[in-house]
Amino acid sequence: VQLQASGGGLVQAGGSLRLSCAASRVIFSTNTIAWYRQAPGEQRAMVASISSGGGSTNYADSVKGRFTISRDNAKNTLYLQMNSLKPEDTAVYYCNAYPHYWQYGWGQGTLVTVSS
Repeated sequence: VQLQASGGGLVQAGGSLRLSCAASRVIFSTNTIAWYRQAPGEQRAMVASISSGGGSTNYADSVKGRFTISRDNAKNTLYLQMNSLKPEDTAVYYCNAYPHYWQYGWGQGTLVTVSS
């Protein structure tokens, strides 16, 4: 699999979800990897990124303190723990290399819907 996100669903505001992304080794092994999201009518934007070794993370201001990104290099899997979800977090979530996502294209995303 190239890039395949999973774990989305419908949750009430204030709830939590944990997303996973399985990536091919060629993408995962040496790249900074990020979660991106695209809400209806909006451009895709980076939500959180993590360095290849996992020692450095970066978050969009809108999710700081609520979301936590992590990676398991042995499993080529990326995670996003999302807490205190808000309706504005509703989007399709994707994973990809950061910032050079264009090298790999976009795989399957996962829909997160937060109800108020």
